[in-house]
Amino acid sequence: MTPASELSPSPGALAPPRGDKSQAIGTYALRLGDDALVLAQRMGEWVASAPQLEEDVALANIGLDLLGQARSLLTYAGTQLPHPDGSPRTEDDLAYLRDERDWTNVQLVELADDGDFGACIARLLVFSTWQHELYAALTSSTDDTLAAVAAKAVKEVAYHRDHATQWVLRLGDGTDESHRRMQDALDTRWPHVDELFETDDLVRELDAGVAVDPATLREPVLAYVTAVIEQATLDVPEPAVRHTGGRRGVHTEQFGYLLAEMQRLARSHVGATW
Repeated sequence: MTPASELSPSPGALAPPRGDKSQAIGTYALRLGDDALVLAQRMGEWVASAPQLEEDVALANIGLDLLGQARSLLTYAGTQLPHPDGSPRTEDDLAYLRDERDWTNVQLVELADDGDFGACIARLLVFSTWQHELYAALTSSTDDTLAAVAAKAVKEVAYHRDHATQWVLRLGDGTDESHRRMQDALDTRWPHVDELFETDDLVRELDAGVAVDPATLREPVLAYVTAVIEQATLDVPEPAVRHTGGRRGVHTEQFGYLLAEMQRLARSHVGATW
């Protein structure tokens, strides 16, 4: 087996921050962009597969909102994390030319739904509530670009959160079957929720007005989500295991399949334009 030190980096591999604040800001923007892009991909899988035609359109629009957020964040990240020659990385460089271990999204957004609409909605409830609190706080960031992205995105995710809320209430307080399946969906997603609130050295470095400490979001996010779950006559899960590692490039097996599908065309025709 070839030693890890001798392996060539992927075309999109990024050097870790070197104490340069611009690189730290770029890495922070990248992780938020990765979250949005991966979930956009998952939401797109529901087009023509949702339980009703109107929901096909709703989930597609949510996915497009997330894609727009991802494009802004990855473009900004690319200016702060340039190529070795100093030229900025493009959003396509970051979306299509990074290997699995170079991605920094939380694991929650990459989990496959496998046709389970309840699983899609359970994740959307938690993640959109987290995004809403995050972007609301980021509107006051001293970084003008992050503040501008957040100001637009917070309005979008308010709708995402409301949409998920209405479905959780409808399914949880519906039939015995919908109640059971919605509870099962929450149970499968909950082991990945704590990762949203983890703090690390990068956030601590930028916390002085630039970034948002995820730990500060725990109380408002869980308060909202818990209220929705209880109103839906469901129970807040208490998982025996909690998963983490996405911010460090440690991902689930499902993520590799998602990347293969998303990156296949661009990697098959590197440098092509259309």
